[in-house]
Amino acid sequence: MPLTAALRRVTAEPVRAPHPLPGFARSTVDGYAVRAADTYGASEGLPGYLTVTGAVRMGAAPDVTVTAGSAVSMPTGGAIPPGADAVVMIEYTAEAMPGTIEVVRPVAPGEGVVRADEDAAEGQQIIPNGCVLRPQDLAMLAAAGVTTVTVHARPVVTIFSTGDEVVPPDTQVLSPGQVRDATASALAALVADAGGEPVQGGIVSDDPGALERALRAALPASDVIVISAGSSVGTRDETANAVATLGPPGVWCHGLAIKPGKPTLLAECGAGPDRAGLDGPAGTGAPGVPVIGLPGNPRSALVVFRLIGMPLIRLVGGCAAPPPEPSTRATLSRDLASATGRLDVVQVKVSGGVATPLFGASALLSVLTEADGYIVIPEEATGLDAGTEVEVTLYA
Repeated sequence: MPLTAALRRVTAEPVRAPHPLPGFARSTVDGYAVRAADTYGASEGLPGYLTVTGAVRMGAAPDVTVTAGSAVSMPTGGAIPPGADAVVMIEYTAEAMPGTIEVVRPVAPGEGVVRADEDAAEGQQIIPNGCVLRPQDLAMLAAAGVTTVTVHARPVVTIFSTGDEVVPPDTQVLSPGQVRDATASALAALVADAGGEPVQGGIVSDDPGALERALRAALPASDVIVISAGSSVGTRDETANAVATLGPPGVWCHGLAIKPGKPTLLAECGAGPDRAGLDGPAGTGAPGVPVIGLPGNPRSALVVFRLIGMPLIRLVGGCAAPPPEPSTRATLSRDLASATGRLDVVQVKVSGGVATPLFGASALLSVLTEADGYIVIPEEATGLDAGTEVEVTLYA
């Protein structure tokens, strides 16, 4: 991948510096290249005097050597001339007479200087494997002369919506009982944020066998499958049955100790020799495709997917160290109750360092759109008291 297209991509191998960086000793300030020993003892009351024997030009090798009692004019970023081991800032010098400067502050060896290999030594790892490339990482690669980088392919994430009541978002007039598919669009955006390639699988009806057929058709080309709705435990729940037919290892769990999002289904399906010949579970020859069955309520689905789905997509996409989410510390405005043994995710609005919880039915998207972020009440807690300092994970 060229650097121009590599932002937020995940490296598939470490990148090492082909040569020392920056490659030559350079000045970090405007001033004069000197021998540090020639400035010892200098002060405003008793300045030292040095003879200016030349100047370094930007982008050119020095053509002058610093000797005892001499100094060479230096621009920021210029190459340090032979004989010099420090640069005194121009602010600590004055022209005593033409060709002579006085120095009013001593410098130590190495002051005002970047070593030739201070950014990176030759062969040093400058970008690790599994790194999500940031703008500063691209700068480092460009400085090293690395113009292409090997990255993981974006994981293909197929998103299905289920239910006879679900209709496309562009449906202008809703019949009684119908709802527009609000979840799929948001899931696609979260998939893209996690580095995946979202593919809309469409809306699957409640007809027996329809979901199984749709999942089987999507399995070979998918790295992850996400199903919104249809994961509630009940007579109309076809998701678990459909997923269970897709091959081993199968359903890991159907239900999580989390609120909102309790009816979430997690599975891994289709492991075997047909899956790209990769190493997978013992005896299968290849890994299966992770399958996430989300609750039908949009808010529940999006909360769970942010906590479980996005990290999973990053993992499948080769990300070894996910970038930290933005967060802030705030004081809780009111008491919050919670059940022991259950993870509670509470939406909050943050203002003036105070986090105010937002409440509403799990079907209400307005709670999410009004929220600045969320807090998590740990499983072992029975609640949080007003005035407790909490960590708020912010929505970007």
